[in-house]
Amino acid sequence: MPQARLLVDLPDGPWIADVSRDFPDAGFRVLTAVPGEGAGFALLRLTTRDVDAVLAAMRDHVALSKVSVMARGEGVATVRIETSAPLLLVAAKRSGLPIEMPLDIENGVAEVDVTGEHERVAALGKRFDELGLDYEVERVRQRVDPVRLLTDRQQELLLAAVELGYYDVPRQSTLTEVADHVGIAKSTCSETLQRVERTVVREFVDDLPNRPLDDEADGSEPTDDSDADTETDSNTDDSGDLDAETDAESTPNPQTHHS
Repeated sequence: MPQARLLVDLPDGPWIADVSRDFPDAGFRVLTAVPGEGAGFALLRLTTRDVDAVLAAMRDHVALSKVSVMARGEGVATVRIETSAPLLLVAAKRSGLPIEMPLDIENGVAEVDVTGEHERVAALGKRFDELGLDYEVERVRQRVDPVRLLTDRQQELLLAAVELGYYDVPRQSTLTEVADHVGIAKSTCSETLQRVERTVVREFVDDLPNRPLDDEADGSEPTDDSDADTETDSNTDDSGDLDAETDAESTPNPQTHHS
């Protein structure tokens, strides 16, 4: 299913646009948000060097009817707010396409992630236009079900390794113990886990901002483990010594829309 990220340039007026522009170095991460009748409720995490100043600006803004600090630390605060002008929530509700959380806003620009049919995404863009919101499509990609990234055999081995504490710090089991548990050769276990780690890490990195993977890197590593039994792993040792089991491999033009 298509997943899109839109960079929405919020107009002056909503509190999040005004306050984030007044404090461009501050980060606002909306953790949860619910539209109400004529109002919106949200829980957000504020990250800034001057928490007091930002909180004061929030309390002074006419669009915020309530600001409650739920937790606070050095340079960070978790805040519950009630607002009378939740533009993004209104647009999402009208389009029938929920905005994925968390939602990040900095300096008046919101990173909006949505997943749905093309028609729903287009409807959301239309609602942005109706509300006077300029936006840019940063990327559109096909969202892959995490389960489909791995073969059944890879999933089974990964779950066993996690259950046995192989990925705990410090490790609670050795590569030899994981291999014995699932009944495969140690070299096969090492090779398969390397492929699992490569697949999972690449999928994660591909979701990071400004870190697209090269097309030629995708699909270059086979997912079929049928020949793994014949391959030897020079990094594994039957002694089961953790020091010997270094088995982890190291390793869209934007479109701008104006209403």
